[in-house]
Amino acid sequence: MGKTNLNRRNFLKLGTLIGSQFLISCSVSRDIIALTDTMPKHHTAKGFQNYPAVSDSSSLGLEFWWNRMKASFQSPDVPADHSFTEKQAIKIYQDLRSQNSLTWLGQCTFLLKVNGKVILTDPFFDTHVDPFNTVKRFQPPGITLENLPPIDFIVLSHNHRDHLSEDAIEAIPNKKRIRVFVPLGMKTFFTDKGYSQVYELDWHESTTTCGVKLVALPAVHYSGRGLFDKNETLWCSWAIQTESGNYYFSGDTAYSPTIFKQIGQDQGPFDLSMMTIGTYGNRKYGINNHANPEEAIIMGKEIGTDISVGMHWGTLDLSEEPAWEPPERFQKAAAKAGVARDKTWLMKIGETREI
Repeated sequence: MGKTNLNRRNFLKLGTLIGSQFLISCSVSRDIIALTDTMPKHHTAKGFQNYPAVSDSSSLGLEFWWNRMKASFQSPDVPADHSFTEKQAIKIYQDLRSQNSLTWLGQCTFLLKVNGKVILTDPFFDTHVDPFNTVKRFQPPGITLENLPPIDFIVLSHNHRDHLSEDAIEAIPNKKRIRVFVPLGMKTFFTDKGYSQVYELDWHESTTTCGVKLVALPAVHYSGRGLFDKNETLWCSWAIQTESGNYYFSGDTAYSPTIFKQIGQDQGPFDLSMMTIGTYGNRKYGINNHANPEEAIIMGKEIGTDISVGMHWGTLDLSEEPAWEPPERFQKAAAKAGVARDKTWLMKIGETREI
């Protein structure tokens, strides 16, 4: 009887995963723009698309969903040196409070502190990544939401749930003074929650405020938080340009043989880049929307970065590759490409480094 009930629960859980399309729920609305000959080629009649186009499939089979469900019942063995305690993380951050610094909070969530301004990227603080509490993060944020330093800027790459926690956006204090930078279609998500200084940018558009220039740049990915809103809002990468340095935040992206060379020519070189290196294992199903570690090294070379920081690993089980494979391949690829080890950072969750 117990076994029957467990199998039934597993079946129901699998059903909710499929029904929610794994990472997406709760639609985000935007005005539909009519397609014209003068519109950018990454715009469509109903939203946006990757351009140049990439080979990708939006169809996932039963094997994928079954493997994700099984993974939700267990967490990988986490190495002891993968993270700091929050107490340690706060101390390290405070010790470097007078310096420009980078702090990894997990997944693609960083605190980038430059010229006294604190920039929060892709704020993900939830315990789960889906509305049914199926896929649980196995590593908590390096610094919890209530212990964050005062935030000056929020920079968002796209609206997926492992990059944007709605509860966190609601809870962050001092919303009126925070400047928020988002891709097209995401402004109302923030203004509805009390933010008033929200800058919504298309690819290649930029804005400058408080001595920081933000440039929205192409990426190879997709968007969606609900069953029926795929690609209604834009996704992007970002150049963050200050008098102290030029920084690149890739967000989620697959490799493109043209996009990153162009970014390097137009916006590079970069002093430091935060690069996605995980969630490439789903290519076995035809899904190609995250760079693998070798491609991340190539991208770093093409954009002209001095330091590449690996992200989008070690926090959630979203893909078929082993949990600790991305950092190992990242360092091997760097060595093979002749990139010095101190130029490829694999940070601990909660770690702060001077930049």
